[in-house]
Amino acid sequence: MKRVTIASGGPEFSRMVYGTWRLLATKPTPQEINRRLNRCVELGITTIDTAEIYGLYEVEKMLGEALALSPGLRDKLEIVTKAGIYVPCKYHPERTTAFYNATGDRLVKSLEKSLRLLGTDRIELFLVHRPDWFTRADDTAAGQNHLVKCGKIRAPGVSNYSAAQFDLLAAQMEHPLVTNQIEFSLLHMDPMHDGVLSQCEKLGVLPMAWSPLAGGRLFDPKNEAGQRLAVAVGKMSARYAGATLEQLAYAWVMAHPAAPLAIIGTNKIERIESAAKADAITLEREDWYALWEAAQGRRIP
Repeated sequence: MKRVTIASGGPEFSRMVYGTWRLLATKPTPQEINRRLNRCVELGITTIDTAEIYGLYEVEKMLGEALALSPGLRDKLEIVTKAGIYVPCKYHPERTTAFYNATGDRLVKSLEKSLRLLGTDRIELFLVHRPDWFTRADDTAAGQNHLVKCGKIRAPGVSNYSAAQFDLLAAQMEHPLVTNQIEFSLLHMDPMHDGVLSQCEKLGVLPMAWSPLAGGRLFDPKNEAGQRLAVAVGKMSARYAGATLEQLAYAWVMAHPAAPLAIIGTNKIERIESAAKADAITLEREDWYALWEAAQGRRIP
């Protein structure tokens, strides 16, 4: 598995990232999660993506319990976590409305909670989960800057920011934002047209692509774009050692000139193993565009 540095002097990350958004969907034990994490490391997938809100605020705790089962496992991983989304839940019955809060004080408190739940003393990459329209950028930056200064995070970043929002926050940062985690897939190409991926390429910021398989819609037999993509993959698969639609979809995302990292969302070890093979695929130009055309259902303009 290839590794990349997404900021000068910063930590390295694996090109493919294990995502934990749906970690609790199968009600796994800490032992099962531990086996999954160890297998990821064996495959070279050493970067783990999580968030305070995942599993309605329970995923980080489960990850911490799983990590504690293997002394030394934490040091083989790069942990990415996010904060800033707060919703009504059993831990906060007083909340009546979901809201964003990216004030500096809130980010610091959330990160400190994440450290405690994960059982670690630092986070390699800490992201503001969503833009908070009710908070000034300099307030958000103050929290991120403080966390870098005190060594609790190695690098700051954002998630789901527009190019303009990224620019605004970056202008207030003492430490550069090193990523923008965005939705990007064959069925969601907006970042190619709204300036986000162009900005990443210009600044040398490596984006992280969440839902690179479009939340499974690629494989929905009722999805016309998915059906067209299956046909296109059938025609080119032999040129890529029999690669599947899933593998070529990951490869398509990672082949973009901005060099996105792809976040894997499955809970099945066999699918993680299959996905990891996408890192070795180098798509030819015509095949990249053939997948674009199949997804769009039209020729390029």
